[in-house]
Amino acid sequence: MSEKVVLAYSGGLDTTALIPWLKENFGYEIICCCINCGQEEELTDDNLNERALASGASKLYIIDVIDEFADDYIMPCVEAGAVYEHKYLLGTSMARPLIAKKLVEVAHKEGASAICHGATGKGNDQIRFELGIRALDPNIKIIAPWRMTDVWKMQSREDEIQYCKDHGIDLPFSMGKGYSRDRNLWHISHEGLELEDPSQAPNYDKLLVLTVPPEKAPDKETEITLDFKDGKPVALNGKQMKISEIIEELNKIGGANGIGIIDIVENRVVGMKSRGVYETPGGTILMEAHDQLEELVLDRETMETKKKLGSQLAQIVYEGKWFTPLREAIQAFVESTQKVVTGTVKMKLYKGNIIRNGTTSPYSLYSSSLASFTTGDMYDHSDATGFINLFGLPLKVRALMMKDVETQKKTQ
Repeated sequence: MSEKVVLAYSGGLDTTALIPWLKENFGYEIICCCINCGQEEELTDDNLNERALASGASKLYIIDVIDEFADDYIMPCVEAGAVYEHKYLLGTSMARPLIAKKLVEVAHKEGASAICHGATGKGNDQIRFELGIRALDPNIKIIAPWRMTDVWKMQSREDEIQYCKDHGIDLPFSMGKGYSRDRNLWHISHEGLELEDPSQAPNYDKLLVLTVPPEKAPDKETEITLDFKDGKPVALNGKQMKISEIIEELNKIGGANGIGIIDIVENRVVGMKSRGVYETPGGTILMEAHDQLEELVLDRETMETKKKLGSQLAQIVYEGKWFTPLREAIQAFVESTQKVVTGTVKMKLYKGNIIRNGTTSPYSLYSSSLASFTTGDMYDHSDATGFINLFGLPLKVRALMMKDVETQKKTQ
């Protein structure tokens, strides 16, 4: 009886070509596994199961994890304010550990001895998949065809299409080269074509999927309201929804207003720089609203510490180290800060811009009596004199010391 391998399957050309390749080179029984994180167009193909079986797989799992993705992977990063290199909202990075988790679960269910992924040897995904798999089951064998240069000979779409045809598999894929995209509930990423040259502007008319270019957005502002409880969004425009539904709706609203397009040259884990364009319309709005509410309810030192840890969490997630004690510890700290992140955030969306429109919270630390330029009953202006004297004491001591040093130099 053949050993079983679980293949991370998208239904696209790359992973479809892997099915006959695995059978030919290893003799495995292929269990395809498609994890639905909200990629939409991949899973609306009615022929997905038929294609997998016709290509030589014995079974296809389609596992819906949209709510788990939103609740357990997206929200911890939103609550932490985790943004990689000040721009990237970790759309692909957050999904990979969840996919790895489900692949391991299917492997255990099927008694498979190996897991195969189609990530290239240049990208980040190979690291994210494999670190996740090893953290959850270090005994499962990992097959990464793109790194197996002695047996993996396909280097282009044309090679893969011809390989499938040679094995009796006729697929509806074109030879034409397009953008390399990855989509889920949170975002869609784009690489390739003109983006491979940083001196070239993105061709947004052909590139964008979720959003319109800001200049083509409506000439009228769109007003929205987000309600939060304990750091999590619970209602959009007064309507209570699941987190995943709020993100889906924000994607539509934000996309129509040109929100959340970034063009970034990022530093990959493997050491090279890579240029990509990310569309994260709903995520950009949600992150901004959450930040806006936190400004009102968190004290300064907590916010400063949280920003540092949020940046560190972004690095951890980007590098595929989700299933680590450090990620759990940072998340535990963040969760403790979210007990007061409750309130309502109002915003206006206009041609790629998010404009603040008012924030309220029962836990607000803002006091108009304290902040007002007029004298209030909680603040005595004369108290500032003693505070400044003590706060500036180190500067005064240093200045006196430097003055003494200069005097001594002149007298020598």
